[in-house]
Amino acid sequence: MAYTIFILLETWLVPFEAYLVDRFGPRLLVGIGGVLEGLSWYVNSSANELWVLYTGMAIGGVGAGIVYGTAVGSALKWFPDKRGLAAGLTAAGFGAGSALTIIPIANMINGSGYQATFLTFGLLQGAVVVIAALFLAVPRPGEVPAVVAKTRQVVRDFTPMDMLKQPVFWVMFAVMTAVGVGGQMATAQLAPVATDFKVANVPVSLLGITLAALPFALSLDRIMNGLTRPITGWISDRVGREPTMTVMFGLQALTILALITTAANPLLFVIFSGLAFFSYGEIFSLFPAMSGDLFGRKFATTNYGLLYMSKGVAALLVPVGSALQALTGSWMPIFVVAIVLNALASLTCGTILPRLRRAHVARASTGEVAGAPAFVPAVAGGSN
Repeated sequence: MAYTIFILLETWLVPFEAYLVDRFGPRLLVGIGGVLEGLSWYVNSSANELWVLYTGMAIGGVGAGIVYGTAVGSALKWFPDKRGLAAGLTAAGFGAGSALTIIPIANMINGSGYQATFLTFGLLQGAVVVIAALFLAVPRPGEVPAVVAKTRQVVRDFTPMDMLKQPVFWVMFAVMTAVGVGGQMATAQLAPVATDFKVANVPVSLLGITLAALPFALSLDRIMNGLTRPITGWISDRVGREPTMTVMFGLQALTILALITTAANPLLFVIFSGLAFFSYGEIFSLFPAMSGDLFGRKFATTNYGLLYMSKGVAALLVPVGSALQALTGSWMPIFVVAIVLNALASLTCGTILPRLRRAHVARASTGEVAGAPAFVPAVAGGSN
């Protein structure tokens, strides 16, 4: 429940936060996000009742949404010719950054307790974000030159309301939700799965490193989750968004199947959990890049924020999965749902989505898209 509260507030407020970014600039908003992050961990450091924990997670969700949404939106505006790579590198920090702290946090919890750990790492995290916010900027009109990207892009900027009228947006939203279910199930339920299969504390040796299976998997998962974002983003800049999505979503269906069927083997649990995260994290580079391609640069932060809300929809199934496991005594039913959803997402990206994108770009170039504004060059438009 705490995880779901965090994700809902991290995702569903991003469009509103993006509007504030466009109005007041990224530095102020991300600075506020850093303060909220530090406050969240401070509250959690003194949590002795569930409602206090939930409050801390809610504050943290708001702060994380501000920081993530603003950073990715700014990357989309600065690099229209390399949106996949730019969004991937930016989102990699969000995915792989935690890999650096998995083991130190676990060690500090064991040595000093969760209260001191929350307080120490919360203050560090908040301070880093506030300092980084001072260096954020978005391009001014004319500062980003006209470029010729290898992926087809619209030549106008869609307002958020105009974007919501486009069928291609809702297909993207549905696909991102479907893929997000499996990824978030793995994120939220990895520790309970490892415990149920009795592999959590079994030592595993891989690549010259020996650790208990669960902390090993958690660290490897964060690294793989971060690596996939710039790698798949770079690939999509060259071969196209949909082909990359088709392969990666199909891979996630296979790796989730392999994970749940071999989870009793500690080594395979570590390996397949890492592959599952590698095939999940790419949605946070491919979808923001595709959003920028199809709906323009000027409102990129808000537009992607609306698409990012799909992560919150997917998070609603996390407690449902826990309840289903408690009812059936097996993790298989909910993971089968995730496998089927990923297979459907892969199929959609290989068939329906490319046709919708081509039709959308063609209509946008002639001004025939319903609700689209008058022609605006892709390199023009507001600085925020």
